[in-house]
Amino acid sequence: MSSLRAGVLGVGHLGAAHARLLSQRPGFTLVGIHDRDAERTSFVATEIGTRAYTDPITLLRSIDAAIIAVPTGAHYEFGCMALKSGCHVLLEKPLATDLTEANELVRLAEQEERVLAVGHIERFNGALLAVENRLQQPRFIESLRTAPFQDRGTDVTVILDLMIHDIDLVLALANSPLADVHAVGVPVLSPSIDIANARLVFESGTVANITASRVSIKPLRHLRLFQDNGYFSLNLATGVGEHYRRRDALNVEEIKGIESIVERLPVHAVKGEPLARELDAFAEAISGNPSRLVLGPAGRDALATALRITSEIEESTNVLTQDS
Repeated sequence: MSSLRAGVLGVGHLGAAHARLLSQRPGFTLVGIHDRDAERTSFVATEIGTRAYTDPITLLRSIDAAIIAVPTGAHYEFGCMALKSGCHVLLEKPLATDLTEANELVRLAEQEERVLAVGHIERFNGALLAVENRLQQPRFIESLRTAPFQDRGTDVTVILDLMIHDIDLVLALANSPLADVHAVGVPVLSPSIDIANARLVFESGTVANITASRVSIKPLRHLRLFQDNGYFSLNLATGVGEHYRRRDALNVEEIKGIESIVERLPVHAVKGEPLARELDAFAEAISGNPSRLVLGPAGRDALATALRITSEIEESTNVLTQDS
């Protein structure tokens, strides 16, 4: 496949990282970047060595693939703009702010016969890749994601900002229709929900407990997966973890503590940058092999679950307010 002409729209922290990697990936040619902040666009373009575009349409008409990393509220606008310009699109998570927008983006991508992907980067986490061949149907999933407070991202709840990473992972790992949702959450430092916990129950019997906070002292990204023959404890931030696997053919008389029941296997992340793997998967999807890339419908499912969690929290908050 020939090199894809690519551009980045929105060059904040994540968009600039996309642009840097695109300028280095063999499957792409970085044509240019755009941001509504002209000064920021110029700075990043000079730093990377690419062209700064003041008009997004001009950039979109010059490329094959668009990476969109604008604020969440502008995802729909820029996603539609790129698809209508004939571009394949990798849109940072979440896909949109509501399901009406998400459905229209998915419909438009199908109409234009373009790839629409969503940047759920944890699908490419090296720790998960290291254990994927040992994963079976998980029975219980526990996820914890925390981050210090910062102004960036507070235009949406912590559910759409942080928890949606884990929602996408849980939906993929459970691979079963969602049966029930219970959730709690509160605003702390912003007007919207800053910390939340959700319990997801699937028709298969799998249960997931997800906690996300953006008002914590230090960042954490932990995932534990329990299955019939043992469990995995993974640090998604550092890429290390442990696999506790049940030993075969145990004699009850030989059991002398947990070490005699399970063997402890270290987990080390597959080397490489997850964002680079995601961009390579995007190129493969454009050539007809979507592999592990999160396409529009899966991104819509993650958004639908996130909105269901949000609704559950808002409804329970209203009940508490009425009762007080």
